[in-house]
Amino acid sequence: MIIMVGLGNPGKEYENTFHNMGFRALDTLADKLGKSIKKAECQALTCTFSRNSEKVVFAKPITYMNLSGQAVKSLLAKYGATPDDLIVIYDDIDIDRFAIRARASGSAGTHNGMKSIVGCLGTDKFKRIRVGIGRDNVFNLADYVLSQVKSEDNAEFNRIFDDVATHLEAYLKHNDFEKLMREINRK
Repeated sequence: MIIMVGLGNPGKEYENTFHNMGFRALDTLADKLGKSIKKAECQALTCTFSRNSEKVVFAKPITYMNLSGQAVKSLLAKYGATPDDLIVIYDDIDIDRFAIRARASGSAGTHNGMKSIVGCLGTDKFKRIRVGIGRDNVFNLADYVLSQVKSEDNAEFNRIFDDVATHLEAYLKHNDFEKLMREINRK
């Protein structure tokens, strides 16, 4: 079982914000695989399919970022999955803009969506892909992560989403997160 969760906020007004990097990256992967994430279940939009005789779930919580853990916990319960089956894709201000990092576990840092997931699951032992958005000398983090991505940055972020999708598509074939981390983190 693999459950990939992209974090973001639902609604048109949030579509092109820094906080929706997880939604955008997961949508890129789904498009690449010819999947559509639109089934409503467990406070999320999902799609399910099999890959190499393993069930795969893509999910975008619609709880808003700060309550993402509720949807993730519900999804794991519904599919009989554990945190070890989970990969969360999200924005990270502590990573340079346009960088990607993969980790097998770790703290939530300043990210409220991750804090919610760690709190609801009672563990930080789950896989994650972090898309760097940088800080830009920010004083108010909430305003920054909810701000619109500048048009001149969108092309580079789209390239990053393609890169994430390529790595995750390969992961769906080899199911080796250590290998995925080596490939992503060496850049």
